[in-house]
Amino acid sequence: MLRGLYYLRRSFPRSIERVLTKSWYRYLSRMDREGNMLFMNYGWADPDPAAPQIPLDAQNEANRYCIQLYHHVAAAVDLTGLDVLEVGSGRGGGASYIARYLKPRSMVGLDITDGAIRFCNGRYHIPNLSFVRGDAESLPFDAGSFDAVVNIESSHCYRSMDRFLAGVCRVLRPNGYFLFADHRERGEFDALRGQLRNSGLTLLREQTITPNVLRALDLDNARKQKLIEAKVPKVLQGIFCEFAGMTGTRGVYARFVRGDKEYFSFVLQKPGRPAEGMSS
Repeated sequence: MLRGLYYLRRSFPRSIERVLTKSWYRYLSRMDREGNMLFMNYGWADPDPAAPQIPLDAQNEANRYCIQLYHHVAAAVDLTGLDVLEVGSGRGGGASYIARYLKPRSMVGLDITDGAIRFCNGRYHIPNLSFVRGDAESLPFDAGSFDAVVNIESSHCYRSMDRFLAGVCRVLRPNGYFLFADHRERGEFDALRGQLRNSGLTLLREQTITPNVLRALDLDNARKQKLIEAKVPKVLQGIFCEFAGMTGTRGVYARFVRGDKEYFSFVLQKPGRPAEGMSS
C-alpha cells in the first residue's frame, strides 16, 4: 500500500500527501513493537557545534535531536506548574520529555490513533502524564482547560487548520500559550500566517528554523539509517529514507536544502492579561 501511495503522490502531490504521511506514521508504529521509535520529528540542532546543549539523562541521548526540537518549542515559556496539552503526541516521547524535564502540573498527550494511545498508556508511568484519544480538529476538552497547548510537526496532516486553531483558542485559559512548530511548502506560509492572525491568538514570536532542522537531520542520519535497515523491508527502505529526511535524498531533505520547504516555530498567546513568562 505505501509503495503504491508513494508513486501516486509523485503525480498528485498535494491530494495524496496527507494520506501518505498518516500511513507512514501508522506503519512505523505497527512495526516498532520494541519501542525504539518514541519520536517522529525531524529534530533541531544549533548550527554552531560549540553551542551548549541541553542536559539529558543517558537513556535520552539517542533521541537528542528530536528532544531538542521539543525543547526549542515547549521551553519558550516556563511551563512549571501549568496544565499542558500536546496535540498529536504520537509515540509519546515528546510529552514524556515535557512532563519530566519542564515540570508542568499536568501533561496530556492527545492522538487520533488508537494504537499510539495504547502504546503510550502501556509504556509511560509518570504521575503527571496521561494520554487520550481524540481528533485535533475537534478537541474533546472543556473551554479553558489548559495553560499551554503544544503542537509539533503534526498540523501539516490536518484537513482544516482553521478548525484546529479555533479549538486551541477555546481550550486555552486567558493568557494561555500556543507553542507551535511545523513545516510547509514555501508558498503556503503566507496562508498559514493569515490563519494564525485570524485565530484569536496574539503572535509573540516567529522563527525560521530550517537551518536547525537540516543540521539535526545530518547529525541524526546514521541512527535513523541503522533503524530503517533493521526494521523496514528492503523494498520499502528507499521510500522510508525519503520521508525520514535522510541526508542526500530527493524528497523532504532536498526540498529543505533548496528552500522549497521551510520549517518555522511560533509562540502565540490567548489574550487575557499582559504577556509574561516568555524566555529569551
